Amino acid sequence: MQDLLATFSGILVGFVLGLIGGGGSVLAVPLLVYLVGVSSPHVAIGTSAVAVAVSALANLIGHAKAGNVKWPCALVFAAAGVAGAAIGSTLGKQFDGQKLLLLFGILMIVIAAFMFWNRHSGGDVAVRLTRHSAPRLMPWLLAYGTGVGALSGFFGIGGGFLVVPGIMAATGMPMIYAIGSSLVSVFAFGITTAINYAISGLIDWVLVAFFIGGGIAGGVVGRIAAQRLSTHRQALATAFAAIVAAVGFYIVWRGIGTIT
Repeated sequence: MQDLLATFSGILVGFVLGLIGGGGSVLAVPLLVYLVGVSSPHVAIGTSAVAVAVSALANLIGHAKAGNVKWPCALVFAAAGVAGAAIGSTLGKQFDGQKLLLLFGILMIVIAAFMFWNRHSGGDVAVRLTRHSAPRLMPWLLAYGTGVGALSGFFGIGGGFLVVPGIMAATGMPMIYAIGSSLVSVFAFGITTAINYAISGLIDWVLVAFFIGGGIAGGVVGRIAAQRLSTHRQALATAFAAIVAAVGFYIVWRGIGTIT
């Protein structure tokens, strides 16, 4: 039954990723804890990190083929973020599991607020990290990358909803390029967090296999649905933000009850 629930959870996460282009990974930890029944929040975080990394890599290939990845900016942001993710995941392992879940719920509410935020699609299409632009872009890429990576590692999420606005703020690139470039960081952060948790034996590899299998299937269905519902994607994203907020409030409510 646990394997079936893990597969269903993967399908749900993959479907959301395929449908609205992000956000599904933030549900991975709550699904593993409250639906699949993983008793340790740390094992749930480690397990979800692997699934998030694999999903990001699959989506990165498609964006790279479409030319939506600004590689120099993406690689610098990811490199800085990997250092942050290593630090964040190390701190996360030392943190009390129930308190970590409580903070995770608060983060979900913050992410939902970002999703509700009116994001503009404009930006500088021609932005590039070169020898001439490095003095202006490099400090921001390093600062935002390290901060987002630390949050991603601490909570065991891909951090796409944090990486995208971070890259846009650091470079001013348009949304579509920020989404494509962010997947480099999401993959790198997920792998870094997964390795750190694997060293401590905090990954359930059987659940990883079922979760990823379900995620691949859900992603295919989600991408098909996205094509048919393209005119309603903003409404779908808003509805999903409400779900993320609701789950976040539920986790906070449960978390407060366990530590009081």
